Amino acid sequence: MTMPDSRPSTPPSAQSSAAIPVTPDHQRQIEINRLRAKAKQRQIEQDASTSSALNANNKRPLAVTSVDSTSPTVPGRSRSGNDRLRRDPRLGKYFEYDLSKMVNSKGGFLVEDGMEIDEEKVRKEKEREKQRAKQNLDPPIALDLSMNPKCQECKAIDIDQTYKRVFGCLVCPKCVKEKPVRYSLLTKTECKEDYLLTDSELRDHDLMPHLLKANPHSSTYANMMLFLRYQVEEFAWTKWGSAEELDAEYEKRTSDKKKKKNKKFEQGLKELRRRTKESVWQRRKDEEHQHVFSTAQGGTQVCHSCGFTIEEEGVSITTALEVEKLETNLFRSKVLWKPARSRGVFGGQVISQACVAATNCAEAGHDLHCYFLKSASPEVPIVYQVERLRTGRSYISASVKAVQNGHVVFMMLCSFQKPEPWQPTYQWPMPRVVPPDECMLIEDRYMLLAAKEGGSEKARSVYEDLAGERRKSVIAAKATELIEPAKDTEEIVYHYWMKAKTVPTPCSPSFQKCILGYISDLFFIGSGSRTLGLRPYTKGPQGHAMSTTLDHSVWFYDNNFDCSQWLLYVMTSPRAGSGRSSVRGQVYTEAGTLVAVTTQEGVVRAGIKGPEAPEAKL
Repeated sequence: MTMPDSRPSTPPSAQSSAAIPVTPDHQRQIEINRLRAKAKQRQIEQDASTSSALNANNKRPLAVTSVDSTSPTVPGRSRSGNDRLRRDPRLGKYFEYDLSKMVNSKGGFLVEDGMEIDEEKVRKEKEREKQRAKQNLDPPIALDLSMNPKCQECKAIDIDQTYKRVFGCLVCPKCVKEKPVRYSLLTKTECKEDYLLTDSELRDHDLMPHLLKANPHSSTYANMMLFLRYQVEEFAWTKWGSAEELDAEYEKRTSDKKKKKNKKFEQGLKELRRRTKESVWQRRKDEEHQHVFSTAQGGTQVCHSCGFTIEEEGVSITTALEVEKLETNLFRSKVLWKPARSRGVFGGQVISQACVAATNCAEAGHDLHCYFLKSASPEVPIVYQVERLRTGRSYISASVKAVQNGHVVFMMLCSFQKPEPWQPTYQWPMPRVVPPDECMLIEDRYMLLAAKEGGSEKARSVYEDLAGERRKSVIAAKATELIEPAKDTEEIVYHYWMKAKTVPTPCSPSFQKCILGYISDLFFIGSGSRTLGLRPYTKGPQGHAMSTTLDHSVWFYDNNFDCSQWLLYVMTSPRAGSGRSSVRGQVYTEAGTLVAVTTQEGVVRAGIKGPEAPEAKL
């Protein structure tokens, strides 16, 4: 059912044209159209009947083949009944081209109609380039000065177009330079730190207009975001209420950061004290009780009263150099060795353990400089704190502090270098000495001196103790001498063959240098006292009262050496005086390569008392 006024679903039938009269103009137009159609039909027949006329593509078509022709190309005459022409089997591979659609590119090629250059596209691209060039140009200045925009400060018409386009600010370059407090540009970091703005606020271009500029530090970094100072300040005042409230918030955040930093420092200090057991109770306990150790058995010493046990220098160099990692850049010693009749822990062991701690944070070093501040006790572990001072492309500098009972007992500055074997080299020649196979171990010499007739019981006991200590040492040593000593020199030089008894395999070059740091302190300061002619265990001006190391330096010049093989250690003391002695040394391999140079200064005192200071008279 349809509504009375609804639109019919089919168009109404056309009315009869008999009722429309034909005017003379209509009759004339009909005749013209008929003649045009007739002329067009004749033209088509003429084009089809001759091959001399060119078609619309300026190509000569083939002649029309009649139906009565016996040619195989006549439609409907294929032998197989298929209307399509069969390919001539005598032809090879070929490509079919419609020559009627080919046009001359006037460049020596025939291309299809759809392959020619789109001139309209080229024209549009040129127009776009012109528009982009116009955008980068400053707008022209109108002859009527009242129509030009003016600087909001000095009313000049020389407007900075960058400020106008990016920040919407009408200001001239002169005012930008003269008033940096208002028109200078701020970086994103400055806006965040000084005005306490967030990243989301600064990235919103509608809220905070900003200028993008290439980062001057590196072309690969992200572009810099620059903001107009007075716009940043206006937004910050609106956000925080006023400049005073912004300052109060800034002070609050600065105070919170300081509190967090102090809290973190206190926690680290408390953790360090807990790990190293540095408490008042422990110190009081140590002061109340003095350990009395028994004779070493099995590499340990046991206190008679409390049972406290300490490890002596073991048979393995790995045990003597081993440190325990507490946390990042923090290590603790496991075994400490105190030589007989010594004031504290062996300095070479402290040097080597500090070197191991440093190499756990970097690669193998090329030099180290040590300072012995206090004597260390073997009863309390030593904590090594490593700090990187500088990291460069070729060198890394680090410092190591050895702490015991809350006091710094040792400091070391070390440097790590990438090897440069392509650089020229030079070294002092190795002196000609008796080879190690023909020399005697130092402990065997001590035993010969102990068995020497005419010696006192005390001297024999001392030599036996020294021989027993050398047997337990992880370093084997032999004293040697020159094959042809120079007769015209007064320089006193000492030569020792040394090697580590047990070295793990494989052993890295960095660990070999740590072992060499251990070796470098053996008999070193003693060469200074012997040069002075001081006798050990003797009283008086010719007696050796005391010696201790003040500082120690080692420079490594080779990575290809093995401390399990014999190394020649050459020692000499160029100067001694004022209770101090300076010694220097060179370490050679058996092949004659100089691998390390050492220096040391220490306190060397004879059994002489100085003049007494006069007492003050009140």
